Amino acid sequence: MLAGCNPGGEGVRSEGAASHTPAPRGAVSSTPSPTSSAGIKKVDAVALMRDDPRVGADVKKSLYKPCAADEYPVEVTYASLTGGKSPDVIVNVMTCADSVGIGSYVYRRDSGAKSGYDNVYANEQPSVSAGVNKGELEVSKQTYETGDKVCCPSGEDVLTYHWADGRFTEFAKYHTDYSKTTADGPEPDDGLASEG
Repeated sequence: MLAGCNPGGEGVRSEGAASHTPAPRGAVSSTPSPTSSAGIKKVDAVALMRDDPRVGADVKKSLYKPCAADEYPVEVTYASLTGGKSPDVIVNVMTCADSVGIGSYVYRRDSGAKSGYDNVYANEQPSVSAGVNKGELEVSKQTYETGDKVCCPSGEDVLTYHWADGRFTEFAKYHTDYSKTTADGPEPDDGLASEG
């Protein structure tokens, strides 16, 4: 496991499978020290979601068998999104085969809840992924047109949510269309010709 900081976020700690090549002996590392987030209490996200009635059956099915060894298809990020005393837990669940997002959730610390956490955001649309950007919840979803392969979406929707009055409210949204070229070369021109 490797923890790191998202340059666009604040107070973020992510955990998930990653590879790391150690620096040569005596070299100075530019990787931030994990001691700054040492007070974060890790959460068993798989167990948390298995017991959560808001998590759909299809997503739960992927949480009962690891992809390989003991690696479950989850990515966990700790960040302050809701203004609580403890960091919130952002969980993304993906497919084992192609790592396509199938569910994104935010859990807020709640001592009154059975698990100790309350599910305050859930999105189970295919290709969804949640993260944090400048202290706000940012949710992205790849968009596909008819004929698009899983590897090659046509675009992406990104929604930003702000926590207020006990819930997340959408306050920004944008869509990006990805450039497409034909198999034989660039897209045909618009029929206008210039003479020189």
